[in-house]
Amino acid sequence: MSLFLVNRYLGEEEDGSVSKESRSEALLAKLKQKAKEKQKQSFTEQKHEPEEQTQQQDVKKKRKADKEDSKEPQHPKKRKSDVGNVSVSDSDNQDEPVEETKEKKKKKKKKGGNEKQKKKKPMEGSSVEGVDTPGTEKEEQEDTDGEKKEAESENQTQKQTPASTGFKVLGGFENKPVQKVHRVLPQWLAQPDVIHRDIKSNLVPICDVQGLSAQLGKKLQNNGIQHLFPVQAEVIPAILESAQTGFLIGRGGYKPRDICVSAPTGSGKTLAFVIPVIQVLMERVVCEVRALAVLPTKELAQQVCKVFTSYAEGTGLKVVMLAGQKAFAAEQASLAELRGGTRRSLADIIVATPGRLVDHINKNSGLNLEHLRFLIIDEADRMIDSMHQSWLSQVVKAVFRSGSGAEAAAIFKRAEPAHVTAASLSPPQMPLQKLLFSATLTQNPEKLQQLGLHQPRLFSSIHGQTSSTPAAPTQKQDRFDFPQGLTEYYVPCTLSKKPLLILHFILRLKLSPILCFTNSRETAHRLFLLMQLFGGVQAAEFSSRLSPGERKKTLKEFEQGKIQLLISTDAAARGIDINGVKCVVNYDAPQYIRTYIHRIGRTARAGKAGLAFTFLLGVQEKNFLLMVQEAGSPGIQRQIVKPENLKSMEARYEQTLQELADVIKEEKAK
Repeated sequence: MSLFLVNRYLGEEEDGSVSKESRSEALLAKLKQKAKEKQKQSFTEQKHEPEEQTQQQDVKKKRKADKEDSKEPQHPKKRKSDVGNVSVSDSDNQDEPVEETKEKKKKKKKKGGNEKQKKKKPMEGSSVEGVDTPGTEKEEQEDTDGEKKEAESENQTQKQTPASTGFKVLGGFENKPVQKVHRVLPQWLAQPDVIHRDIKSNLVPICDVQGLSAQLGKKLQNNGIQHLFPVQAEVIPAILESAQTGFLIGRGGYKPRDICVSAPTGSGKTLAFVIPVIQVLMERVVCEVRALAVLPTKELAQQVCKVFTSYAEGTGLKVVMLAGQKAFAAEQASLAELRGGTRRSLADIIVATPGRLVDHINKNSGLNLEHLRFLIIDEADRMIDSMHQSWLSQVVKAVFRSGSGAEAAAIFKRAEPAHVTAASLSPPQMPLQKLLFSATLTQNPEKLQQLGLHQPRLFSSIHGQTSSTPAAPTQKQDRFDFPQGLTEYYVPCTLSKKPLLILHFILRLKLSPILCFTNSRETAHRLFLLMQLFGGVQAAEFSSRLSPGERKKTLKEFEQGKIQLLISTDAAARGIDINGVKCVVNYDAPQYIRTYIHRIGRTARAGKAGLAFTFLLGVQEKNFLLMVQEAGSPGIQRQIVKPENLKSMEARYEQTLQELADVIKEEKAK
């Protein structure tokens, strides 16, 4: 305010207003110059023109302007006289700053807009080209030099402004090839304990297995087993070593590591966990459930229960199966009994399917898992896929459930595993050790994390060759180990010729017994009816259409050789050990590599020879062969059956198809 009053007193109010206008016009002129310079820079960058061409263009523009000015000589003279008058009257005039600012405005307008206005308007002020050419040229050169200096200073300020404002200037990106992200596995998955693939040449005598008791050694010899397979020779000592401290946690809070085993079908995985579990539990005094084996199907549960029972004879250990084979009440009675008002367990080892196990846990049927020491998960990859049933979380809750009454005052309390401290180790506890077994164990850490494994240790016959190669991290899918004595074939065919090929294999090639897999129970039933109507082939079906008793009877007849062709869904693909299967036929090509491996794993077991045929349609051939190759197959061979070999059966086959249609209509009517 004081400055405003001083200016007004001195009579400089008008001059201030004029100076402000002149400043604003000067700023506008500078902005225009900047815009033009930017246009020039972009133009030169696009066309990459050298500076010489731009200078020549400026000279041409000046010459054109000179010609135009020479055509109109009168106007500049008048203006010069006006200018002269103005310069003379400057000394006498009171409004000196106003006229000076006007002249400055005119000069700045000339400097800022001379490139556009040269064609339209003549040059103003003291630059009269028609009269004083040399002087004007010097002035123009000085102006251009000044403009260049101003442009350079502005460019420098523009370069400095982004740094001062803190904004990142975008641009100048280079096209770099995107590097592939390599898979990084946890150390226990990337560096497993390697198991020999060749079973026959790596048999280990029973006497050489460390820690194996003499009682179980004799039992193995009585069952005709003189040597153990590589999987058994590696895994049995590892489980026995983890139980050296008995049922309780070891010194210093030592907890046994969980064990994962990935080995091909028919390599003896079942005996690898049955033998050490029985040997550890033989020392028990009180009967409590200390081992739980969970399996995906009833048939597999029956098979494992049979092995446990045979090796538990004479030890006092009791084995119970919970797979829905008996009524719920009968299973409940086999678990526990009441003596003198207290519950007494009747089972040391339980073999169960997930659904039935969860039923017994939820209905308080007398199943007590608070003393559980071993949790065995067979066919682990399929059990992980069925985790939506949340069977594992319910088992863990039942294991660490806090008791009530007399049980709560027990000496050996059990708490969920947490950080090891002096306080957590003061009451002795029993650890829960998980044992995982599968022929197609996943390498996906995210899936394995669901199992809550404690410092896992992996035994594998698959990773020994692939983990050391640099190409291993870029594999699209997991690689698996195929049975050593297996020979794989694929047969190109059409949909209508598939039943004829089965008949050709049995009647002409004399391949029997054959285990034939379909993708659905409807296809299995239709093929079974077709074989019955055609005649000459002893066929049977094995699917969920049959009761458990009928399925058991069918498997026994197939093992005895009474059935030439067993048509099955994938119910029989997992883990079931069927004696005497020389040939497996995939009537329908499997969609997933795991399904294929488990199907062909029903033959070539325990180092024996076996054949596997897959019928492929033309559309399926490319994708199937790629899937098998990426999974690590040693090689699948093409087997062509000539049409001439099938012609003799075609007439009878067409007649059988008509009969089949009538039979299916009758079944649907029922």
